[in-house]
Amino acid sequence: MAGKSNRKKGERRGRACVVVLGDIGRSPRMQYHALSLANQASLEVDIVAYGGSEPHSALLANPSIHIHLMQQWLSRNHSLPKILQPIMLLLKPLVQFFTLLWFLCVKVPSPDIFIVQNPPSVPTLVTVKWASWLRNSSFIVDWHNFGYTLLALSLGRNSHFVSLYKWFEKHYGKMADASLCVTKAMQHELAQNWGINATVLYDQPPDIFHPASLEEKHKLFCRLNEDILQPLGVRDCVSNRTSLIASHGQNESPFTTEVGSNIYLNPNRPALVVSSTSWTPDEDFGILLEAAVMYDRRVAAILGEDDSLDEVILKGISDGKQCLYPRLLFIITGKGPEKEKYEVKIKRLKLKRVAFRTMWLSADDYPFLLGSADLGVCLHTSSSGLDLPMKVVDMFGCGLPVCAVSYSCITELVRVDKNGLLFSSSSELADELLLLFKGFPNDCDALKVLKQGALETGSSARWATEWEEHAKPLITEASSFCYAMHHFIIRSSTFMVVDC
Repeated sequence: MAGKSNRKKGERRGRACVVVLGDIGRSPRMQYHALSLANQASLEVDIVAYGGSEPHSALLANPSIHIHLMQQWLSRNHSLPKILQPIMLLLKPLVQFFTLLWFLCVKVPSPDIFIVQNPPSVPTLVTVKWASWLRNSSFIVDWHNFGYTLLALSLGRNSHFVSLYKWFEKHYGKMADASLCVTKAMQHELAQNWGINATVLYDQPPDIFHPASLEEKHKLFCRLNEDILQPLGVRDCVSNRTSLIASHGQNESPFTTEVGSNIYLNPNRPALVVSSTSWTPDEDFGILLEAAVMYDRRVAAILGEDDSLDEVILKGISDGKQCLYPRLLFIITGKGPEKEKYEVKIKRLKLKRVAFRTMWLSADDYPFLLGSADLGVCLHTSSSGLDLPMKVVDMFGCGLPVCAVSYSCITELVRVDKNGLLFSSSSELADELLLLFKGFPNDCDALKVLKQGALETGSSARWATEWEEHAKPLITEASSFCYAMHHFIIRSSTFMVVDC
């Protein structure tokens, strides 16, 4: 690996420690940091995080990356009596502090730099700063959002806990030797109101996110066929194809058909809409459900339909032709606390042309799903209004246009009528679905324009080039300084021993 050949035999190789007080498998930006530190900066990399979801295979296969998983303590305390919950709110960070400090100061080799994801801020920033003091390491914060704004979603902005949390976040954030952040709006906020100079490192898709080939689409849909054909509630416009597909064997999905050595897209396939969510309060999934109901009713009104559910569905499937407005299949990926609540709501919906599926995909299959879809929907609103949804970046990497909730800095990423559309209500989203999917799959010109714009956006920059330009100089400087300090301390200690 680059960098090794210039070092003398026995000389210590540079090292970085990536810290995530969360599930590393659900922290893509920090996974990309680790890969870049290993491949582009030629460093040994330790990751200290919680487990839960499988990280990307490239991370697991890299011999320079070493993952150290901490054990979560009382991760589910919602069943505790209310009188004990405030105590747990204080006790849990203390346990996390000592656990994380043990890993950073004892379990992992001494690094040149710590790179920590924020949020969460407490106790992460405090712990990593203490560890950097104890191990003479540089301390870099990667600001994804503000932790106190996320806490305020559940406790309210006027909570004393939120005020205390903000003080810790600001006080220890200012102690960092360097900072990265995800938007220009956040950079401005950090500079003006926090006294922190941060370098903007936009999220960019790595090379694993790309438009899927027809063969890749077919293989994915066949792998997911059982999940796709299994409705959340009663039979719907996609699950009604079960008997038809079963009669043709395993080489057909609702989207593709394999005949001999040839693969075809089904002319009457549903339009595939993908939304990735963490099922948290900062994403109002109810907007998407309401928009789906509106799409269903407006199409029925436009076409003057008063048929029963099964008659409409079976007619569209059996004649092999697509109507003016297609069936929509929404695949919602992700894990989170509000998933079950919304699945119950989905089961109660009675829709003619819309179906929902909720899934958790592997890190290897997720890019193929985005690369096979027709539209992405993003419900992220940002607790601070200053971060950007990484899911949209990944969608653009796959050439997937996006309809996204409008908020203050989203236009740094989504360009209206170029690579996507913005909406502020369920009615606006329903209007956009009608606009984009009219004439699907062949005559939907508005969707084709956005798809071309998404392809251009996704191909204009990739994570490796963005990291090389903006993050690597900062990390190299911090690593070199710590490396020099390491040798200075060793030499000073040697002189002291000789003097004695």
